[in-house]
Amino acid sequence: MIDHYSFGKIVISGTTYTSDVKIINNQVVAGWWRKSGHAVDGDDVRDILAEKPDFLVLGTGKPGLMKASSGLTRQLKKLGIKLIEEPSDKAAQTVNRLSEEGRTFAAGFHLTC
Repeated sequence: MIDHYSFGKIVISGTTYTSDVKIINNQVVAGWWRKSGHAVDGDDVRDILAEKPDFLVLGTGKPGLMKASSGLTRQLKKLGIKLIEEPSDKAAQTVNRLSEEGRTFAAGFHLTC
């Protein structure tokens, strides 16, 4: 699914994206913006929460500055969705592994910091 990640760029199924993305039901939602920049809140992933995947993978950027808010963490716990927060290069590997295992997941990738 994810062919390549490098600072500022991700290639998913052969298509290159240069702005943050979400992956929901194996579909890419390009141009993902968050209200608070490096904080991910429930409103930023409302479409993901509605799908109730088993996992939410957050690619937190190259050095890992983006983080789930405490409110989102509580929402995920309440919904039984496991949160995986990792730098984007490692998160890309995790998404590929979950996909290969046939797990239900969604993801959000910050491509820069």
